[in-house]
Amino acid sequence: MPVQRPIIAVLAGLLLGATLAVAQSYPVKPVRIVTAEPGGGNDLAARLLAQGLTAAFGQQVLVEAKGGASGALAAQAVSKAATDGYTLLLYSSALWIVPLMKNVSWDPQKDFSPVILAAMAPNVLVVHPSLPVSSVKELATLARKRPGEMNYAVGAAGSAMHLGAELFKSTMHLDIVRVPFKGTSAGLTALMAGQVQLMFPAAGGAMLHVKSARLKALAVTSAKPTELAPGLPTMASAGLPGFEAVSVYGLFAPAKTPADIITRLNQEALRVIARADVKERF
Repeated sequence: MPVQRPIIAVLAGLLLGATLAVAQSYPVKPVRIVTAEPGGGNDLAARLLAQGLTAAFGQQVLVEAKGGASGALAAQAVSKAATDGYTLLLYSSALWIVPLMKNVSWDPQKDFSPVILAAMAPNVLVVHPSLPVSSVKELATLARKRPGEMNYAVGAAGSAMHLGAELFKSTMHLDIVRVPFKGTSAGLTALMAGQVQLMFPAAGGAMLHVKSARLKALAVTSAKPTELAPGLPTMASAGLPGFEAVSVYGLFAPAKTPADIITRLNQEALRVIARADVKERF
């Protein structure tokens, strides 16, 4: 009936106005970014975003580390969270690899709404300072002399750290042993203690230990040299042509989070990662 059309138009306008009002007022309480582990690349990216978003929103943006199962527990928690924009996930490219494991209850394509690609960060090949090597080739030579005796640390199965180490191992035909840890921090601690000999952690955090001489860096895993690890060669230029293994960090919300809230998060997060002080860290 013709009389119904104005009513429908008014209702549609009210609904649109309500949606816009929600997005403009968001957030009205603290926001939580869940990440896979404390101290790793995920954690660093989450904290940089949280600091910037806190200033932008005028509300606290908190980081909660939920370790275990290579980050699967963190992803599971966010996949089941309310779709109101107050629980977010900061995860690496392992988000698409972990579901290949058994007993994972979430689907990266169905259970999450992407907010932003936060960073693409190189990893770095680091060794214990006592290891008598100063290049990738020297490390490979030493590993061949000690088959099965050298160990590499991994913080999360399926991460760029893990896959980079496996690529190095297979390309150079090395017999080195993977030692899994509950997170990057635990792996780095073991490496600095001499319990393992090498690791491929994110450059942003690992280079702090290199500068303090607790670790020795040999090469970066990106296709080009990076300011995060000045003076270091790439793995490709160090004797492994075509080698590249970088960590990709993304911010996600639960699926069906309102589009206007996703847009608000995207816009503010873009401003944060465009800042010079943030670019210096990633």
